[in-house]
Amino acid sequence: MTRYAALMRRIETQAPSLFSLRAIPASSLLLFLPALASLLLPAGCKKSIPDRPIGASVHIQAPLGLPPVPIPPDNPPTAETIALGQRLFYDPSLSKDDTLACASCHNPRFHFTDGLKFSRGVGGETGIRNAPTLLNVAYQTFQFWDGRALTLEEQAASPIADPIEMNQSHEVSVSKLNRDPVYPAMFRKAFGTEDITLKRIEKALASFERTILSGNSAFDRYQYGGDKTALTPQQVRGFAIFINPGKGNCAACHTVSPQYALFTDGKFHNLGQGVGEDGSTFADPGRYHQTQIDTDRGAFKTPTLRNIANTAPYMHDGSLRTLREVVDFYAGGGNSNPYLDKEIKTIHLSGQDRADLVEFLKSLTGDIPPNVGPPAKDTAAKDPAANE
Repeated sequence: MTRYAALMRRIETQAPSLFSLRAIPASSLLLFLPALASLLLPAGCKKSIPDRPIGASVHIQAPLGLPPVPIPPDNPPTAETIALGQRLFYDPSLSKDDTLACASCHNPRFHFTDGLKFSRGVGGETGIRNAPTLLNVAYQTFQFWDGRALTLEEQAASPIADPIEMNQSHEVSVSKLNRDPVYPAMFRKAFGTEDITLKRIEKALASFERTILSGNSAFDRYQYGGDKTALTPQQVRGFAIFINPGKGNCAACHTVSPQYALFTDGKFHNLGQGVGEDGSTFADPGRYHQTQIDTDRGAFKTPTLRNIANTAPYMHDGSLRTLREVVDFYAGGGNSNPYLDKEIKTIHLSGQDRADLVEFLKSLTGDIPPNVGPPAKDTAAKDPAANE
């Protein structure tokens, strides 16, 4: 069958009620074929817009205490994508009423949290979980408390469309960015054309978020920098308790390696936090919502402890207000339930032990890069904390 005959058969099959193609002279039909063929082309034949950055890749230097930053092969960071992602991160136009930006819940003034028990979305909607810090998020193999996203790229645009967060469809966000006088040129510099797509937005945001690193803390200088005066005697005692399996056993989940320390294993654990009065059900099922595996009920991702002294309140539900409350909670063995993690058990810590642990946790406060705040030219207009 020739291409012409095949096309005739396809058009006649898909549109028999409109007209009989055999009744139209071939010479006349040829005039209409280009338009008809374009209507019948499958969606997959539409113009493909590349989303790989075009600029020279830049190196993101990890500070003392952190490993090399993992970079996905299809999204190498460039100066242009980082700058674009930074502007997007602080831009409230990505929310339905132009009042909230990504930085509203991950504010640099609060070490990239918001200081609230539950974050507030558009129209004052209250979220269901505490906003975790984005510091060192580049190293996480799962995103969100329940791990529902596997990459920073996948995570980046999710809050924009969430009805209790920024509550704006991705289509509307793209449309608003297209009307902005600055963005089309920024997308062209970053990706080669002025096309604005969700994939490009995600990649730019992710590239910026990979630069939000914090290390070189007093602990890092002590443990990895060779400065044995960097910690106080009380903090040294607290560190010993932290890594001792027979005492604090904290490092079982908040890991410390010989060359670096992420202070999280990136896994999901049930501490009993949020269990109901019946001792077995959870209002927030955590990881179970994603896996439907019973043993994941009430399990949440281990948060990093870096900068923990500045990111209260704590736990996925923001229910613990101070580091001492957190230490006391763990010392008590969490809350009993059928799915309690095997590493959670009552530990015997004196009052001095607990105070020493708290002081050690304060030593994990590290430097924050000076260039991860709102873009200088947009500070007054786009800093979500400007009116606080």
